[in-house]
Amino acid sequence: MDLTGKVAIVTGAASGLGAATAARLIDAGAVVAGFDLQEGPAVDGLTYFQVDVTDAEAVRAAVQKATELGEVRLLVACAGICPSQRIMGRKGPHDAGLFAKTIGVNLIGTFHVLTSFAEVVSQLEPVDDEGQRGVVVMTASVAAFEGQVGQAAYAASKGGIYALTITAARDLASQGIRVCSIAPGVVNTPMMAAISEEFRTELESRVQFPARMAQPAEYAQLVQHIAENNYLNGETIRLDGGLRMPPR
Repeated sequence: MDLTGKVAIVTGAASGLGAATAARLIDAGAVVAGFDLQEGPAVDGLTYFQVDVTDAEAVRAAVQKATELGEVRLLVACAGICPSQRIMGRKGPHDAGLFAKTIGVNLIGTFHVLTSFAEVVSQLEPVDDEGQRGVVVMTASVAAFEGQVGQAAYAASKGGIYALTITAARDLASQGIRVCSIAPGVVNTPMMAAISEEFRTELESRVQFPARMAQPAEYAQLVQHIAENNYLNGETIRLDGGLRMPPR
């Protein structure tokens, strides 16, 4: 799909993967509607919408509002949280509220945006002779396949994204909407800023090549490729430098 003049909704657009993706898509000619709890830096071509992705009605209203910017054709779901807690730790069992919150933001929040996007895009005319109307890129994680100690909630939420990908691609095929996900490994985002240099070095040493964290711009580059490559559909693509996470 040619992104020129198309509207792309990017959740979590104020920082990290979302901010890098918004910048990349704008450079590719798209107009970006950035959904986040708060606004990030002002960028030409980016309009922020203060949205809690766990609120289905707020999401639906924001997607409808985004149509005022033009034809909405791309969704990139980056909003997420990454708490850490063992199922049974020194302080007792995993907090049920924390588990539910993680699923709510990472999985159910993504589902809310996916369904509202599909509702709008299914009513548009196709952009090509093959009947393509739109593209969805969701964010999974290598934790969906190799969840580490303390990642029960996070891994479950990202495993849900992985399972949702092929199902959504099949459900939305008749609407001309492609669905893929990206499963990043360790990425140099603000979420990782608090870790020690020692732990950072250890994480990077586990990556096969290149032995470093991914940059958000590399995630954004893959988003653009998925959007523009019309034969990518129903796939979760690992972006991890060959990393396979150990138990801890």
